[in-house]
This record gives sequence, C-alpha cells and structure tokens, in this order.
Amino acid sequence: MNALEKLNRRFGIADQLGFEELPGGLLAARIDTAFASASIALQGAHVISYQAKCHAPLIWLSPQAKFAPGKSIRGGVPVCWPWFGAHATDARFPGHGFARTAPWQLLDARVLPDGRLRLEFELIQSDATRAQWPCASTVRNSVTVGQELEVELATTNTGSTSFQLGQALHTYLVVGDIRRIDIAGLDGCEFIDKVGGAARRWQQGPVGFTQETDRIYLATRGCCAIRDPALERSILITSTGSRSTVVWNPWIEKAEKLGDFGPDGYLGMVCVETANAAEDVITLAPGATHRMTAQYRSLTTG
Repeated sequence: MNALEKLNRRFGIADQLGFEELPGGLLAARIDTAFASASIALQGAHVISYQAKCHAPLIWLSPQAKFAPGKSIRGGVPVCWPWFGAHATDARFPGHGFARTAPWQLLDARVLPDGRLRLEFELIQSDATRAQWPCASTVRNSVTVGQELEVELATTNTGSTSFQLGQALHTYLVVGDIRRIDIAGLDGCEFIDKVGGAARRWQQGPVGFTQETDRIYLATRGCCAIRDPALERSILITSTGSRSTVVWNPWIEKAEKLGDFGPDGYLGMVCVETANAAEDVITLAPGATHRMTAQYRSLTTG
C-alpha cells in the first residue's frame, strides 16, 4: 500500500475528504463540504486553495506555481517558521524558515459538531531541521474549513530554556485589481517599510497600492479588512496571538524577477500576513505553548 492509499484509508471521509497526488509527486488533502472546498499540500501543511460556497475563491495560487519536493509554492498560505525574513545569524539558512518546504504529517482529520472539517498537521523533525533550529520544540498547524477558513499555528517549547520565535501565515488572497483595493484596520500603526530602506513610518488612513509594497506593521490590533470594489466584497481577517501584520505585493518588476507569478499575476493578489516579526517576536518559556490563529471570511458588499 503506497502513501496515498494509506492516507485515504486512514483519514478519508466519504464525500468530504480525500487525498490526491499533485504535480511533482506532492500529496494533498482535497476537501469538499457543504460549506466550502479547499486543498492542503502535506509539504508545508500548505493551504493551496479555499472557496466558500456561493463566493469567489479567497486564496490565490499562481497559475505558474511549481510543485516540487523541498521547493516553496507560489501562493496559498505558506507557513513561515521558526523565523520571519532572513535568519538572524546565518545567511545560508532559507528566508522565512524551513517549515514551508518541509514534510508534515497528518495527525487527525475530523468533522466538527457544527459541520466544519478540521485537519491537524505536525512538522516532521529531521537532522536537517535540527541543524537549522536546535531548540527543542514541536509545531502543529490546524486548518478548519467552514464558511470561513481558520488556520492555527501552535508551537510548544519542549526544552529546558526559553527561545525567541518568529512566524507568519504568509497568506496570498485573491483581489479583483490591486490598484483598486484598500486595507482598513491599520490606520495609526507604525510600520517598517522594507521597500524604503527599512524606514519607520506611520500609516495614515487605509493602505492603498501604487507600487511595490512590503511592510511590517507593528503592534497591530488583530482585525483588518480588504475592501475590493471589483469583486464587490470585503475579506475580513481576524487574528489572535499575533503582534504584527505584514502587507506585501511585488508589483511589476519584482513579480517579473520572481518568475512564477505569470503575466500580470501581481494584479490579482495581495498578501496580508498574520505574524510575529521584527521586535514583535515571541519569547517562549520551557513547557509553554504559543498559539497564533487567523480567520478569513468573505463578505459580499455589492
């Protein structure tokens, strides 16, 4: 019995949850319930699609996304862990950590009493991951599919000393036209402008887009909304256990350099990331567990 057959036999739920092979040999959970459809790659415990019934798709995946072992997937909900951005001391280590390209194991899949479907994954530890992250810890990613999408990242310190943890749910969201949207809920927040030489600035009013944007908003309040007149909807994002919000769009030149966005791909997406980054990293004591959650819900405005 191969891995795909084992997953379907152990975790499959008739008419709601099955498993399939993606290009490149990656395995994924395919979910279809009365509330929504979704797909989650086991590599990275990476949500690659989500669409509530009677709504447009919420999660953006590049049409040129590459699926290959050990390679990041352009789009979806990459898990940045256990650091955000470049590693603090070793440039050889991957940006945003190794969790998004490492294998995870599915621990549990169940239908909740209210009809939502929840899957729980745990990062598989290896010599390679321990070489980059010697701190004794476990990390689990729980994805709940209902009328909204909820993702929870839970890190437990299983060692005897405290460590600092950086993390983000690097979520790519579908928009009708990046040039027409704005993001409410960050007014008055200080941010690090990574396009502007890491200068510190203060947000005034909603966030709009006219060029490459890469910002870490600090001490955010856990709720913001993407207002999208082209799709006649808002995407409401609420979070817990998060001190930072990262907003990113590569715009024209950066998207072309990255090479896997497709023609004008940048126009149809924005990343609004639930995070603990920069000085908002978490100090996790021995035996403690930190939980960071993000919930995404589409609200029709037309």
